[in-house]
Amino acid sequence: MANGDLKVSLLESGVEQYSFFISDEPQTRRFGARLAELLRPGDVVGLCGDLGAGKTYLAGAIAHGLGVPDEVAVTSPTFTLIKEYIGVVPIYHMDLYRLGDPSELYDLGLWEYYDGAGVCLVEWCDRFEDLWPGSALVLTLTLGRDTERTIRAEGKGRGADLVQALAKKWHSPLEK
Repeated sequence: MANGDLKVSLLESGVEQYSFFISDEPQTRRFGARLAELLRPGDVVGLCGDLGAGKTYLAGAIAHGLGVPDEVAVTSPTFTLIKEYIGVVPIYHMDLYRLGDPSELYDLGLWEYYDGAGVCLVEWCDRFEDLWPGSALVLTLTLGRDTERTIRAEGKGRGADLVQALAKKWHSPLEK
C-alpha cells in the first residue's frame, strides 16, 4: 500500500478501526494536526505502542494542532504522570507506564480529567484496558522501516465518530 493509504476492518458492533500508513515525521505532524481539528472538550485519545514508537511525538503533533505554541516542547510525562498544556482547549497529557495498580488511577483523579473541559492524550492506555473510557479513541503505533509507522485508530461511540471523520479528512484531496 502507498503511504497514507487506508485499511478498513470490521470489528464488533459499533467499533470502527482504520489503519493509516505514515511515511515520516512531517506526515505524523499532519496526521496529528488533522486529528486535532476534530477534537473537542471531553475527548480522550489513547496512545499505545512499543517504546520508541512515537507516542510522545504524536501527542506533541496533536497538542500543537490544538494551539499549543510551536516553541513549547511537548515532552513525555513518564515521571510527572500528567502535564497540562494550554491551547484552544486545555490539553492533559498523561502517561500510565509507571503505574502498577488501578488504585493509582483513582489517586490521580483520571476520571475528573476524562470528564473535564479539555482533551486528554493518554500514553500507555493499554496498561489498564478494563478501566478505559468506552467512547475513547485509541491510536496504536507500530514501527515500520526507517521512519515509517502504522497508526491503527479504533473506537466506539465518540471514538468511532473520530475514526470515521479522521479517515475522511485524511483522504480528502484537499488535505494531501
